[in-house]
Amino acid sequence: MATLDQLLDGDRVDRISAEAREVHFGRVLLTIVAAVLFGIGWVAYKVCRTALLALAWCAVAVKVGWQDARADGARGPA
Repeated sequence: MATLDQLLDGDRVDRISAEAREVHFGRVLLTIVAAVLFGIGWVAYKVCRTALLALAWCAVAVKVGWQDARADGARGPA
């Protein structure tokens, strides 16, 4: 079983430190902000598309009902 000293030998710690210095936190922050804005836009599109489809379906249902009522007023709803 490895001890903490073996896991944190100088070479590994130096490699980790070198890679941590290469991280640009401004770029990471901008990426996170962009991802959040992208997600908001994606959800807004899905909601608007679904709402538009529902509105179009309702409008067509009203149109078909109107046409049925004009064609044969005695028939009425099923």
